[in-house]
Amino acid sequence: MFIGHSEAGLIAKKYAKRVSLGTLFLAAQFIDLIWPSLLLLGWERVRIEPGITPGVPLVFEHYPISHSFLGVVLWALALGVTYFFLRKQIRGAIVLGMAVISHWVLDLVVHVPDLPLYPGDSPLLGLGLWNSVLWCWHSVYFSTSASPKLRIKEGVGASWA
Repeated sequence: MFIGHSEAGLIAKKYAKRVSLGTLFLAAQFIDLIWPSLLLLGWERVRIEPGITPGVPLVFEHYPISHSFLGVVLWALALGVTYFFLRKQIRGAIVLGMAVISHWVLDLVVHVPDLPLYPGDSPLLGLGLWNSVLWCWHSVYFSTSASPKLRIKEGVGASWA
């Protein structure tokens, strides 16, 4: 579940060399990091249903604060603006915001139609690649073996600090 988002953080490093890799990982996984707190507060809901998809046994019933497109854009702005005020790096702030948004885009590809565009009565989107065992294995393979080789070839791995 987190491999693709970690990959987005690694890719973002190429565009924001002055931002730490840890900060880029945080941005790329930000909405999944705040989501458990929102579940505990009762503001969002999920249930476990083994076998619902081959990839993930979770049914996301209601998560408009962390995973609606509008919510993600607002989280991206909040993280980017905060980073800018702390570090005074506009490029880093923009890349961090884009890393947050990349999370929703990647989720759109793998989730079944459960991603809202906005809180409230919103259409639910998702292409459902979690329904394919073959795709799940392929994406894990690419993220853990082929993609790092591509980054090293491009010279991105030389500056991870």
